[in-house]
Amino acid sequence: MKKNVIHIEGAKQHNLKNITLDIPRDELVVVCGPSGSGKSTLAFDIVYAEGQRRYVESLSAYARQFLPQMDKPDVEKIEGLSPAISLEQQTATRNPRSTVGTVTEIYDFLRVFFARLGKMHCPKCGDAIESRALDEIIADILNLKDGTRCILLAPLVEYQKGTQQDKLKKLKAEGFARVRINGKIVEIDEFPELDKNKKHNLDLVVDRLVLRENIRGRISDSVELALRYGDGRISLLIPEHKTETGENISEQELKFSTLSSCTRCKISMPALTPQLFSFNSPQGACPQCLGLGTVEYFEPALIAPNKGLSLNTGGVLPWKNPKIFEKYEKTLLELGKDFAFTLSTPLKDFSEDAFNALFFGLDNEGKPYQSAQYNLQRNWLGGTKAPKKDNKIKDTWKGIIAILEQGMQYGEAWRDELSRYRQTRACPACKGARLKPEALAVKVNGINIYEFCSLSVTKAFNWIEALDFSGRHSIIAEPLQKELSHRLSFMSSVGLEYLTLSRSMATLSGGEAQRIRLASQLGSGLVGVTYVLDEPSIGLHPKDNLRLLNTLRSLQQRGNTVLVVEHDEATIREADTVIELGPGSGILGGELIFNGSVPELLKAKNSLTAGYLRGDLRIPRPTKRRKASGELVLKGVSTHNLKNIDCSFPLGVFTSVTGVSGSGKSSLVIDTLYKHLALSQGLKVENPGTLNAIEGVEQIERIIAIDQTPIGRTPRSNPATYTKIFDEIRNIFAMTPDAKKRGYKPGRFSFNVPGGRCEACSGDGQIKVEMHFLPDIHVTCDLCKGKRYNYETLEVKYKGLNISEVLDLTVSQAKTFFESYPVLQRRLNVLEEVGLEYLKLGQPATTLSGGEAQRIKISKELGKKSLPNTLYILDEPTTGLHMHEVGKLITVLNQLVDKGASVLVIEHNTDLIMSTDYVIELGPGGGDNGGTIIAKGTPEKVLKE
Repeated sequence: MKKNVIHIEGAKQHNLKNITLDIPRDELVVVCGPSGSGKSTLAFDIVYAEGQRRYVESLSAYARQFLPQMDKPDVEKIEGLSPAISLEQQTATRNPRSTVGTVTEIYDFLRVFFARLGKMHCPKCGDAIESRALDEIIADILNLKDGTRCILLAPLVEYQKGTQQDKLKKLKAEGFARVRINGKIVEIDEFPELDKNKKHNLDLVVDRLVLRENIRGRISDSVELALRYGDGRISLLIPEHKTETGENISEQELKFSTLSSCTRCKISMPALTPQLFSFNSPQGACPQCLGLGTVEYFEPALIAPNKGLSLNTGGVLPWKNPKIFEKYEKTLLELGKDFAFTLSTPLKDFSEDAFNALFFGLDNEGKPYQSAQYNLQRNWLGGTKAPKKDNKIKDTWKGIIAILEQGMQYGEAWRDELSRYRQTRACPACKGARLKPEALAVKVNGINIYEFCSLSVTKAFNWIEALDFSGRHSIIAEPLQKELSHRLSFMSSVGLEYLTLSRSMATLSGGEAQRIRLASQLGSGLVGVTYVLDEPSIGLHPKDNLRLLNTLRSLQQRGNTVLVVEHDEATIREADTVIELGPGSGILGGELIFNGSVPELLKAKNSLTAGYLRGDLRIPRPTKRRKASGELVLKGVSTHNLKNIDCSFPLGVFTSVTGVSGSGKSSLVIDTLYKHLALSQGLKVENPGTLNAIEGVEQIERIIAIDQTPIGRTPRSNPATYTKIFDEIRNIFAMTPDAKKRGYKPGRFSFNVPGGRCEACSGDGQIKVEMHFLPDIHVTCDLCKGKRYNYETLEVKYKGLNISEVLDLTVSQAKTFFESYPVLQRRLNVLEEVGLEYLKLGQPATTLSGGEAQRIKISKELGKKSLPNTLYILDEPTTGLHMHEVGKLITVLNQLVDKGASVLVIEHNTDLIMSTDYVIELGPGGGDNGGTIIAKGTPEKVLKE
């Protein structure tokens, strides 16, 4: 075996065909090839899985039971492995508590930063609050210039009514001679008579001092006395005076306190600890949203999506059932008399008052709530109780939303049903900040922790760098500033400078989530590790690629092996070694086509990748652009960083939205356009974007988002079940003479329900054996030998094959086998057109690549004869696709348009952009520097701009 390589022999995992290869260590290695050719299998299921498994096996049995176990890959031998770290796109958490700050651990340092360096302010009045020890107060006074005249005061009364005579008598009896009343110092004997109906301030004059040497003892005694009378608070008044140079100094008043409380609002503040700034801790989380930053509420647009319907024709969806509606019918009739509607009035004809009364209820005076937002807040905070008056309907009607809120308490099933009508919005208590008011009142240099987390990475870095502390604070701040600056700079180096630390991880793309983990690894400083990455260039504009490549190179130059699954041309050209798998996908792939340097690759004759790199192969571009048949117009869009823009999307054509990372593409297309169109169709979406108006909605009947998420989460899902091909196949088997003789229906040939399936494995074909602290083992079922069906079901055959053997056919084989069934032919033809002729009908969904899953979804749509008034939205559809497959994708997307649909893609791939009819480019930068449309028109027009 060669030294300094990862040597793999006899790899047969998934579709790999017994390949043997050496992967150089301490180099940047790119694995490329068509989608489904075995790239991820080699990189993740073999190199990463075995590196992780061997590390875990070195731990004790006790420790192993707490760690995820990796299956042993199907290889004869692996040598030269080092500990492996996987940075996959699928690792993005959907936990609503995960933010960019928490995942990168920047927020952990921030909590310590604000706990140790933050200045407390009153959550109500905003006054600064600082607790000082007795010795600190004395030291601060002694630090004043010698000869300074000052008066030590103890606050007794603040903004209180009364004559205060009782207090004065007591003070005089205790030997005090002077007080300050409403800012004026007077003798107690000459105290003016106060208006008992006005608010007054009263301070006790404890001592009058001239600072000089050997006065510490007197100051100490006086401060202690003043703190006792002032309940832990004192003031030091320095009267107006002239300096030795003749400069006139105005009156000053220094306030000190041994308590963390606001002297004006009488609010005590908690101790500053890192837990106070954690929204995952009860000490810091907002009590209303429990640290989520959002709350759910009932959305009228979901409750009554069709305004053309009336109350008695199912206009209110939760009351569509006549039995439920009957409960409220009499009450609604009475309400209608007051607000001029009947049960037959279409909702679109309701006046604003009538609509508010119907949905949001009546206030204590029997009037409809005018503000829907106020009403939502009222429901979030538990509602209000109207007093009983004349027992009229206007005094008792709570509104549809309040009734549904009450219904949420009637059990899990009813709660699940009602959740369809709920929407998510920022918490009204914390405004999305997730923290208690006390935590948000702590500031460093004028901003609180949430305001800092709302800055872009670039602005946050500049703010940290500009901070300058003095004294003991500078010693505390130095290591924290250094750590924060480093981690923020790593975020910039992977092209994420436009993100904010408060951004939820659930809103990030797979590529962004992967680059966040990459930034975290940059800060770890590990060496001798194998990093395995899955297309890190996803979501990056070509101009941002250089920084990413520099980051990968810096990881490699530290002494790490960087193994990257990638299709991006710039990344391939930068690699030290390129490994290409192919020649095709699925069963047509799994072979080692090339393993060597980039110059050697360019000379390779049998390499598909080399053909595109040399320019021998090109993706054809259209010669003619289509004309739009209509348009969708968004007005005043200000979602996230979008700057109140108007944008029109042409219909009936192929449109691409492009721009640098963070320029606002997803905010415009997904968060605003898609979510508002989905809302208009009664679909549940979270946090729709902000806009003033949307025009042209009536032109869209169906809106479909096609992404690369798996077509199923379990091995039971497969291409045949997803595309409904399996329904037809089961019908065919049910019509065979054998099936009719035995009385078998189509359900007999399903492996998802009892009857025809093997009950020993419940139709899985394999049995999972739990091994506790060892990886679970999947054993082929002894009874059915992995065929999923029982003996009697497998006896039924069509053209010599049983149902299990038919599921083992590829799409091409099935097309020939079912040539006499036009419905099946059409659907199988479409799968061939999208380049999936090699897939087996029963191939488990868990073994399909993202590109394959996406094309299966497209094929399901292409199977329809026409697609008028349909809008397809795709986010980076070229993810995971080889250059050759990008051409196939362009062809099938054009077929959707040819059938009457509109196709809108967010994309950076220049070949795909040049193949579209219309381009919208956002920019000019990311984050705050983006959010505007910088170019639009045909690709040729945009190129000129």
